[in-house]
Amino acid sequence: MAYRFEGRASRAAVQQRKPSNRGGPISSETRINDRIRVPEVRLVGPNGEQVGIVRIEDALRLAQEADLDLVEVAPQARPPVCKLMDYGKFKYESAQKARESRRNQQQTVIKEQKLRPKIDPHDYETKKGHVSRFLGQGHKVKVTIMFRGREQSRPELGFRLLQRLADDVSDLGFIEANPKQDGRNMIMVLAPHKTNKTKPKANAS
Repeated sequence: MAYRFEGRASRAAVQQRKPSNRGGPISSETRINDRIRVPEVRLVGPNGEQVGIVRIEDALRLAQEADLDLVEVAPQARPPVCKLMDYGKFKYESAQKARESRRNQQQTVIKEQKLRPKIDPHDYETKKGHVSRFLGQGHKVKVTIMFRGREQSRPELGFRLLQRLADDVSDLGFIEANPKQDGRNMIMVLAPHKTNKTKPKANAS
């Protein structure tokens, strides 16, 4: 990949053609090659080696000789820090990582289950089944104990219930956020294990 590097005269001509942007919005776009208009830069080589402070003309020449781009990576530094790299490849890999990160975030789903402190055994088993299914599918589960009336004076009931639930589904998930009182509710967050494997049942002797 070949890159065109304009001389000092060309950069001055460009500056004359373009009106000053002083006082206007600052561009957040990364500056590369001839768009870097400073007398000198702190240069970093393509493998991360420190070259030192060099004149911008020398930095551009080194980039051209290596068939690489001169990329400003720390514009706030004095002098700015620039690195020799393949900017096209860098942008492509950054976009790939961003897409992968978004994909992972979209896969993180938080389900919710609400229980009462004095839940009956049948309802508890039903709710536990839902929590187990969600964890098995790789989702986090926010478990909420709802207190009503005099139940608010017995927070230990909710705490014991949440601990019991966490123990019952411990093969599928773990407590990511410990039980915490939130007004009239008590909340706990369960997260699935990274690898949920069904434990083999022991053979009856």
